Amino acid sequence: MNLAQDILKKNRTFAIVGVSQDTTKYGHEIFETLLEYGYTAIPVNPKYSLVDGVPCYPSLKALPEKPDVVVAAVPPVVTESVVQSCASLGIRIVWMPPGAWSEKAVEICQAYGITEVHDICLVASLHLQP
Repeated sequence: MNLAQDILKKNRTFAIVGVSQDTTKYGHEIFETLLEYGYTAIPVNPKYSLVDGVPCYPSLKALPEKPDVVVAAVPPVVTESVVQSCASLGIRIVWMPPGAWSEKAVEICQAYGITEVHDICLVASLHLQP
């Protein structure tokens, strides 16, 4: 089993940083697909108070509970600061989909001992689950 499938099998709570209310955006697709597959999906975006009726939080620090996994659905430079936040909050797994990751973000994860998945589509990985 690859790392992406292992993470999906062993973890249930995902925070999606950069989630959007716009149904055409990738962050919204990740959010909806996680819910569809029975995961707890926590939207994180300072622009919204709700996403599809689910409370949306302005930052990872504002979350009422620590998620198992943080998904960065933001530009690479923002992902780098998301990873730093994960390190300071003790979040141990970060998923950086295509278009959201950078070598620097990967290096930050490695420096802090954060398990990371990068350049793999979370939505496709969910659809491939056994």
